[in-house]
Amino acid sequence: MGAIKVCIVLVCLAAAGSGWGFGRSTLKEETGYERVVRIARKEISVREISENSSPRIREYLSCVGIKEAAPWCASFVSWCHKEAGFAQPRTPWSPSLFPKARVVKEPLPGCVFGIYFNALGRVAHCGVVVKLHGGNVYTVEGNTSVAGSREGDGVYARVRHRRTIYCYADWIGRI
Repeated sequence: MGAIKVCIVLVCLAAAGSGWGFGRSTLKEETGYERVVRIARKEISVREISENSSPRIREYLSCVGIKEAAPWCASFVSWCHKEAGFAQPRTPWSPSLFPKARVVKEPLPGCVFGIYFNALGRVAHCGVVVKLHGGNVYTVEGNTSVAGSREGDGVYARVRHRRTIYCYADWIGRI
């Protein structure tokens, strides 16, 4: 009987030391980057009901002070950051997501990407970086389409080649 008690005590001590539910969590705390990605992914399948509008899209636009239907890719990015607990960015205009102080060469998942349109002479579409793999950037984007348009009909997961991305900005880890 004494040997059984000793074994039980040893098992309990081993469990306590390993974090088996004795006050220590083995779950990793979610980073700000991971929160932005998780929130963006949850929005995949949001679609417009009419041009640039639906109840959820109005929430994205409202986040940046826009009260009527308008292009909303930057509003979507701003909304994702707000939902993740960040005070910035808050803009409906994609070029303003890329101030020099925020631009990074090597993005992390959760950073913002921008696509430059020569015809407009500026960044004119943006979204959230989800993953980088080889030459590809996996993204979640608002106001796009299956084809990758900058005037789409919803929130989509996309895969873009790195060469098509003009710049990246970090609104989480940079000043």
